Amino acid sequence: MTFLSPERLWLLGVLPLLAALYVLLQLRRGRHAVRFTNLALLSQVAPRRPGWRRHLAAALFLVMMTLMMIGFARPADSVKVPRDRATILVAIDVSLSMMARDVPPSRFDAAKAAAKKFIDDLPARFNVGVVAFAGSANLIAAPSTDRATAIASIDQLVMAKRTAIGEAVFTGLQAVRSFDAEASQDPPPAHIVLLSDGDNTTGRSVQEAIDASRAAHVPVSTIAFGTPYGTVDIEGETTSVSVNKETLRSLAESTEGKAYEAADSDELRDVYGNIGTSLGFKIEHRDVAARYTGVALLFALAAAGASLAWFSRLP
Repeated sequence: MTFLSPERLWLLGVLPLLAALYVLLQLRRGRHAVRFTNLALLSQVAPRRPGWRRHLAAALFLVMMTLMMIGFARPADSVKVPRDRATILVAIDVSLSMMARDVPPSRFDAAKAAAKKFIDDLPARFNVGVVAFAGSANLIAAPSTDRATAIASIDQLVMAKRTAIGEAVFTGLQAVRSFDAEASQDPPPAHIVLLSDGDNTTGRSVQEAIDASRAAHVPVSTIAFGTPYGTVDIEGETTSVSVNKETLRSLAESTEGKAYEAADSDELRDVYGNIGTSLGFKIEHRDVAARYTGVALLFALAAAGASLAWFSRLP
């Protein structure tokens, strides 16, 4: 639970003082009663003490005050609400390391299949664009609600040398800024989902991409795809192509995105599914102070009722 006005919670510090004052007054009352020296006669002339009932109304009053003070701080519940609109940029690594077959039939083919399903499953009201990156990054499908065009662009991907992760982020940010005339005035929430199996080997640095993403308030979620055992044959030489998870994790965590890992096709589909679920909703905090005020009112009525029934007066 969160509080929309948490600074008001300091009032709760008054309650222990009230409880201590009540206990002190009860102790003083007991000492005054003992001043009557003839205890045998006192037991005959003094009215019978109400015992625990005398303290119940006070306890109910303190509970009521606690609930009222919590309600005054405006408690709020977190509620998942479907987003009205959003822009998602899917960035796919097409470097030669994606030819590795540690993920059958290959990292490249598995990544394309999972990305197409991810795009197809996103809410129809979302704009989706596609960025392909190797030695450079290119926007191959501008953000729009046209799913067929975005999926077709993935089928036409061509592999190339090197990996420009930083450039992929910059290309995605540029697409977010320029795809819609309204975006500069009322930009929809945007998110970049970047899949790669390698490190940044050319173009602008990952740190520059982090700085640009943070300035634009566009999170980048990353998927480190592949196993430590991948190899590719390039110009007659077998090269190990293990996944650089640290670079991708740094990019995601520094831009308030999420870092994922997938070592096979099933895990990749699950990752894309989790991302789609999280992007499809936003968290809103809804004021529930009335709930606490209502319960406090019940305790107030209980305190008043008990006091009237047993002592013929209000507390």
